[in-house]
Amino acid sequence: MGIGASAGGLDAFTALLKALPSDTGMSFVLIQHMDPTHQSVLASLLQRSTRMPIREASDGTKVQPNHVYIVPPNALMTISDGNLWLKSRGAARSFQDYPIDQFLISLAEERKNKAIGVILSGTASDGTRGLQAIKAEGGITFAQDTESAAFSSMPASAVAAGCVDFTMPPGEIANELARIHSHPYIRRIPPAEPAPAESAADGTRKILRQLRAVTGVDFELYKPAMISRRIARRMALQKIDRIDKYLELLRKNRTELNALYEDILIHVTSFFRDPESFAALQKRVLAHLLPAKTTRTIRIWVPGCSSGEEVYSIAMLLFEQLGERRSEATIQIFGTDISERAVQRARAAI
Repeated sequence: MGIGASAGGLDAFTALLKALPSDTGMSFVLIQHMDPTHQSVLASLLQRSTRMPIREASDGTKVQPNHVYIVPPNALMTISDGNLWLKSRGAARSFQDYPIDQFLISLAEERKNKAIGVILSGTASDGTRGLQAIKAEGGITFAQDTESAAFSSMPASAVAAGCVDFTMPPGEIANELARIHSHPYIRRIPPAEPAPAESAADGTRKILRQLRAVTGVDFELYKPAMISRRIARRMALQKIDRIDKYLELLRKNRTELNALYEDILIHVTSFFRDPESFAALQKRVLAHLLPAKTTRTIRIWVPGCSSGEEVYSIAMLLFEQLGERRSEATIQIFGTDISERAVQRARAAI
């Protein structure tokens, strides 16, 4: 579990650790923005709040269950093969490296759907991309609510990005973790009474039919393994371990059905996300759109635009390519997506 904070983080960390059981079997990694020139006393301050051992990580530290690890000052930390790895941030770039994002993204790659991310009090937006990566892999995400956060910018940024499952005070985050940590989706153990494979498959088909009836979208051709993971994730969030019980909930609760729909349409995007593809687009397509002495309309369509970063990336490339000849063409760029939530964010253009 990766937990990020900035300003106001000490109080939030303390409240979370005080309410956490010491025997969840989870490992907790705390990433806080700190002055790179000062020694950290965070471990000693927080040790009073929990019976779990709290250690400042060193390069190659092996992660153990029921332990808390803290990133040292002036270090960026990632996780790989169950070990924590450090590199120097450099004084000149100290607060521009997004250390929370870097760790959470590596956690998503390492632990997939077993990753859990939490963003607590802090300024700016570090942690948002990290939570997006965790949710894209099927993990579970939390953010501190604005009422309890001393500084709400960081958690509010993550919530606005649509990548947060639970928004609540630190103590309630701990309580929620205590409730869901033993669910089969979180723990690598089978359910106590596993349903027959054909029963699970039948339940999945019924869920997809329910989604199609309500949303008009047919997910039958999606990868079955991905669909199963998304359904299992929602079941874990609802503390349900039988697919027939979850189907019953979907029939009664439109909010949960919409949440499952958005989970299946998980949106993973960023500006210039695939640099090689954008370079090819610029060289092979955009460079030939406006021949000499030809005035024309240029229309570009981005299907599956998600929250819009790809649309704006293409616009930047096109305007860069045209340079002073921009006035010679009428430019229209369309972005479409079947997720209304994603399109609303794209329209806001923030």
